[in-house]
Amino acid sequence: MRVKMKGLKKVRKRLASGQVEIYYYAWAGGPRVEGKFGTPAFLASYNAAVATKVAARTDTLESLVDAFLDSSDFRALAAATQADYRRHLKIVTGEFGDFPIVALTDTRTRGEFMAWRDRRALKSKRQADYSFAVLARLLSWSVDRGLAPYNPCKRGGTTYRAKRTTAVWSEVDEAAFYAKAPPHMHLALRLALWTGQRQGDLLKLTWAQYDGAHIRLTQGKSIRRGDTSAATRIIIPIGKPLRDALDAAKAARDALPEDERPNADTILLTARGTSWTRDGFKTSWGKACAKAGIRDVTFHDLRGTVVTRLALAGATPPEIATVTGHSLRDVHEILDRHYLNRDLRLAQSAIGKLEKG
Repeated sequence: MRVKMKGLKKVRKRLASGQVEIYYYAWAGGPRVEGKFGTPAFLASYNAAVATKVAARTDTLESLVDAFLDSSDFRALAAATQADYRRHLKIVTGEFGDFPIVALTDTRTRGEFMAWRDRRALKSKRQADYSFAVLARLLSWSVDRGLAPYNPCKRGGTTYRAKRTTAVWSEVDEAAFYAKAPPHMHLALRLALWTGQRQGDLLKLTWAQYDGAHIRLTQGKSIRRGDTSAATRIIIPIGKPLRDALDAAKAARDALPEDERPNADTILLTARGTSWTRDGFKTSWGKACAKAGIRDVTFHDLRGTVVTRLALAGATPPEIATVTGHSLRDVHEILDRHYLNRDLRLAQSAIGKLEKG
């Protein structure tokens, strides 16, 4: 007889070896169910986990976390964002899981939450800010749903102050990466610098999306609740440096004997010829940058770098938005607030035009 296990969450995870394992969790964000699926041991593990959930208090911060993880708002987030939220909510629960909901209105609560953020900031300001932002999002959602009386983390600011005028990859950074980073990482940088796309979309990019002249993709962050009807679809003309690199990579792949070709159809591959996992790429990218002596810019900064380089090449904001998938408003904000306001090349160009005029 089959037993229905309500809320059971099935997760596929690719291991470092490339093998795919399946894990089960009692519910989204809940504990892992041990044992082989369908066995008495598996059912016993599931029932034990559910029993703890039923017995859990409903007047603490942990109950708000459980409700949020089960909500449609959480499920509407991109997969990568969900993973980040789960990680930070686990940190929040570890620190404040038994915090009484009624105490959220206490005037001292805001100070306690901010003191916690400041303690975490001693190790990493960015991660401390992210955890605090996730806590603020949780409480905002809870207030909107009538589950909490007040959000003491509202407008809490940040501890990290990024100097975005310097967060652009220079030609020196680019050259250092190609000179020192492992060869299998080079194509990732070239793809990012010639498409302006997010890391997650580039890691999923397949050869079927490249026709020799264009790359076609749907930006993952624009997909909501699994619905792609309103998602951002873009067609990117491929410049010669990237086209040469892609064609060379495809030719090398096609030249391999059938039994030696990578099973993965993704363009970006690990040194073993398997598709990247998000965490695996993040770790390898960090090591590659460290080896190349690159410390003040991130992979995410490549997106803004592309906007900057296109603008310096004379592209208009609408042209830039067509390539990167940004909204026009976002392109203007990137150029106005972060990158071009101190670029010497623009100033030199402006004076040159004045002299000619």
